[in-house]
Amino acid sequence: MPERTSGPRRAALVIGGGMTGMLAAAVLSDHSDVTVIESDVLPRLPGPRRGLPQARHAHLLWSGGVRALEDLLPGITDQLVACGARLVPIMSGMVSKAPSGQWFRRFENAHHVNLVCSRDLLDSTIRTEVLRRPRVTVRERTELLGLEGDADRVTGVRIRGAEGAETLSADLVIDATGRASRAPVWLTDLGLPPVREKVVDAGVGYASRIYRAPAAAGEDFPIVNVQADPRRPPGRGGIILPIEEGRWLVTLSGSRGGQPSRDKGEFVAFARSLPHPVIGDLLAKAEPLTDVVTTRSTANKRRYFEKSPRWPAGFAVLGDAIAGYNPVYGHGLTAAAQSVLELRKVLARQGVRSPETARLVQRRAARPVGQAWDLAVGQDALYPGATDETPSRLERAAATFIDRAVDAGARNPHALRALLDVMSMQRPPARLLAPDMLFRVFLGRKQPLLDEPPLTEEERKAAGL
Repeated sequence: MPERTSGPRRAALVIGGGMTGMLAAAVLSDHSDVTVIESDVLPRLPGPRRGLPQARHAHLLWSGGVRALEDLLPGITDQLVACGARLVPIMSGMVSKAPSGQWFRRFENAHHVNLVCSRDLLDSTIRTEVLRRPRVTVRERTELLGLEGDADRVTGVRIRGAEGAETLSADLVIDATGRASRAPVWLTDLGLPPVREKVVDAGVGYASRIYRAPAAAGEDFPIVNVQADPRRPPGRGGIILPIEEGRWLVTLSGSRGGQPSRDKGEFVAFARSLPHPVIGDLLAKAEPLTDVVTTRSTANKRRYFEKSPRWPAGFAVLGDAIAGYNPVYGHGLTAAAQSVLELRKVLARQGVRSPETARLVQRRAARPVGQAWDLAVGQDALYPGATDETPSRLERAAATFIDRAVDAGARNPHALRALLDVMSMQRPPARLLAPDMLFRVFLGRKQPLLDEPPLTEEERKAAGL
């Protein structure tokens, strides 16, 4: 419920105008006036921006993220679909090869979906909806210089814009600046102890290119995903995301010693070098529309703000500013949306001025972030050189169990649904230890593994295979 106004109007600041920042601004606008501080110029229509280079690579929202997004902005899913986004049922709308080599069967009556579109369309649609709110304003081309206040309470920020430096006061400041967040530095500048961090870097590089899909492929062509196997380095994988306007966004990946290049002539050959050549084969009949773009900024980086012994009132961190992940697992957007949902839950009880609000937000936002972190790091930690820490006996046992669960999912649709409950971030990892899942992992009836990707004959013909 919106807070009743008494005395001076409440004010909140959001640092960063990406998806997390806009969602946070929407939530805060029910309680206060909101100013979004953004260093870029935000596109008025779907388009790239300098501060979000990773937008050129594949992104998607799992079911848990779709639900959070719709909860935060009712009707936004229909708006996205009307603009060309797709709600893809998982697994009927996906062809996927597991890291351990199994092809998952496709089945009807799916309980899970992926929201698939370009990142430009996703951000633009969310941004347009949020900026309709009269209590939300944006200050573009504005640099954040630091936090105002002390170790007990943040009272605002120092910024520099076109007219020079100034100070803005606020009851609550939200950092939504993503991977590049300088929150640990800002906090130590206030006299707080350093924030504990952890990095797991598999050395994965990405190369992406957009193609015009074969005309016969139609709008319902499945997502095609070949996942890398960390036990056989260098791990190579790739994904075809059918996005708006009849295009395929294709992202290829490779770990240390096997990264893809930006050479256009090598793109399809690299796709054919994956654990299965299906992506390269599908691209043979597709028309390239863009050059190849690459990135090496894929390390998993976690900042444990919620464990800090002291935390200032009036400041909280959300989304990728808490943790950034190897994008191949597709959980970053979902975790970000769910972290904003936690912000809303806290504000419904505490309000922006409560001295407890920021600490509660930080602790609760760590829950979805931690789940996404565990899903990503569980695989990436297996790559040589990814971390200085040797996996513990418990971590090795967990990885072995996940392999068994994946194998069961590839052979039994009921086991796969349970696995997707966790992968979609709708249920916690403990779902895999429920009696029904344990039975199917260790004792349940299992079908033989598939030898080839489960494309239908019509899909093969449409793609020219």
